[in-house]
Formats: sequence, C-alpha cells, structure tokens
Amino acid sequence: MHCKPLIGLNADYRSARNDSPAYTFLASGYFDCITEAGGIPVVIPPLDDEDDLNCILSTLQGCVLVGGQDLDPRRDGFMLHPTVRPLDSRRETSDRLLMRLIAERRMPVFGIGTGMQLMNVQQGGNLFLHIAEDMPNALPHKDPQDPNHRHGLEVMPGSLMERVYGDGEIRVNSMHHMAIDDVAPGFAITAQCPDGIAETIESQMDDWFALGTQFHPESNSASALDQRIFEEFLEGVTRFNRVLRMVA
Repeated sequence: MHCKPLIGLNADYRSARNDSPAYTFLASGYFDCITEAGGIPVVIPPLDDEDDLNCILSTLQGCVLVGGQDLDPRRDGFMLHPTVRPLDSRRETSDRLLMRLIAERRMPVFGIGTGMQLMNVQQGGNLFLHIAEDMPNALPHKDPQDPNHRHGLEVMPGSLMERVYGDGEIRVNSMHHMAIDDVAPGFAITAQCPDGIAETIESQMDDWFALGTQFHPESNSASALDQRIFEEFLEGVTRFNRVLRMVA
C-alpha cells in the first residue's frame, strides 16, 4: 500500500488558568491544508524529552512549524520588549528543541509566522522585536481592527515563491509585529514587502529543503493561490525522501 507523506505539526499550548485545565490545541487550517496537498498531518504535543521527539521524527517525512504568540527574546540574549506576548514557556521549550532536532536531521520543514521566526533564530539569524520602532517607515503589518489586513509582496525570481505565484501583483495577509532582521546563514529572503520586511525565506543548502512564510497561507484570510505553498512543500518532501531512499 502506498502511504502519503506523514507531516508533523507542533501544537500550541495554554497553561491551566483558575478553574480551566491546560490545553494543547491547533488551528484546523494547518492540517486541512496538509491534507488537501496530499499529506497526512500528525500532531506533535509539546514535549521536552529529546529521545521522545526523535522517536516521533523518525516516523515522519517532514514538519510544519505553526504560528502563535511571540518568541521570548530573553532566550536569545535580548531584553523583553513591552509589546512582546511570549509563547507559553512549555510550548517554546519544546519548539526550540524540535527545531534543533529537525535541523540536525535536515528534515524538510515549513515554518509559518512564529515558526519561520524560530527557524531563523535557531539557525543563527535574529529578529526585529517591534517593527513600528525598529523600522518606523515600514508599512502596517498588523491591524487589530482588521484580521484580514493584507499588503503587497515582491517575489524573487527563481524562487519557490515564484513557482507558486508567478508574475503580477501579489497580496498576502499580515498579522505580525516582529519580523526577521538578519537572515540566518544558508537561507535567503525570497519574498518581501515593498518596505523591505522579509515575508519568506528559503534554504540555499543542497542538503536541506526548508522554507518559511511570515504570512499565513493556512488561515481563513489566505487566498486560494496560497494553498500552492503547501503543495510545493509536499512535492519537495516527496523528492527529498525519494533521494534518501536511493542513497540508502
């Protein structure tokens, strides 16, 4: 029987509050997009045991790192900006360990929102903590009154994003106040807002298929064309694992 690729998804987490228990949860758009693109989503709960996460990764062909609240800059040696709303500590600890193991394995990975920022930080890049202060002339990248806020996108020729969107004007959803500053070694910015804010990064390394989007192609505010990113990711996962089997 031919099995579709198994794609891991890290889960969000909320600690117990008053009389409400702790929750592990995931927006359905992530696994719906994976399913539509031809994969089987597998939810990875927030774990802090390296052996356990390695066991899970050994069963998967790729991973999608989902969005959420902000990475805590104190974990990377920076001060906490007052606008930062950190991820739950349990989730962030697990996510950072998961990203390190993915990188060590050179497993195909697609980071979305905070997931892309984590990929960049873990690989040696850094972040703007608040766009409005760090780049005061930037376009608005978040509108609290409009969850469907969008802005234009400039795509770099020859990139995966160009295969997805082709030529012409592109507009994507935007709901973030942090962004990539220095891009990690081995990665390149392949789409950006006209103000220069990085919106996608792609691995330039021959042995690692990895990409990230600051915008959210899985959300209700995404366009129908955004689904093509998941399709390209699944095609890349299939190619990568085919090469692995040939080498083995």
